[in-house]
Amino acid sequence: MNHLLNVTSSLLASTYRCWHGTVADKKTEQPEQTLMLFDQENDAECRQVREALTQLNLDILIVPCPKGGKNLASLQSEYGDIRLPLFVDNNQSKAMYGAQSILTYLNRYYGNVSVSTSLLGKVTNQLSSTMATTVRLRSGVNARPSYQPELPLILYSFESSPFARLVREKLCVLELTYILINIGKQQISDMGPANMRWSLKPYHPLPNTKRDEFFKLYGNVQVPFLMDPNTNKAMFESKDIVGYLEQTYER
Repeated sequence: MNHLLNVTSSLLASTYRCWHGTVADKKTEQPEQTLMLFDQENDAECRQVREALTQLNLDILIVPCPKGGKNLASLQSEYGDIRLPLFVDNNQSKAMYGAQSILTYLNRYYGNVSVSTSLLGKVTNQLSSTMATTVRLRSGVNARPSYQPELPLILYSFESSPFARLVREKLCVLELTYILINIGKQQISDMGPANMRWSLKPYHPLPNTKRDEFFKLYGNVQVPFLMDPNTNKAMFESKDIVGYLEQTYER
């Protein structure tokens, strides 16, 4: 797909979800052991969980499980016909699947997230997430042959970012395990594109946050940002990152 059309449909996907997965809590304590999510990028329920993770500002190890891929086959071989998303928290020795169960768990242990309890709320939430999948023409759903790196990649992102979505979709179809570092927006001056923020003053993130740490390293806060410890590459810009992933890891 043409890059401009790709970005446009990704913008529509975020709009269908009312830009859930944009704003992050101002204070978050990362658990001692990294959380893990077996995920399919454009699955409607997986999206709802990732939105909550952005809101809670939690980092997580993503194991992509596209249809027809080895990761999903291994899961099904071990657990039977299991449903994605599958969430693992070794801090509590807990594993569970399905958006509703995972959101309820996150709400209990990690902070306040919205959990639909009424039938209408559940149906509406699922429908809007399904529409977001549809407008993306099911990108990020079906596996492609790939070379698997030794170390997981690292992606700075927040769920609603139209540009970061393109990278997450590519990571998913290539089954590239990655550490997702959520850096959602925490204040009014964070809003807007990296070079056009909603502030007349020089931009400064909230002190002592992941966004602040990123700003000190790179002079701005922009997603997506990919780091590949296997090749010592680090880069911005979704188009460049997608091209790199295709050239490096797609067979």
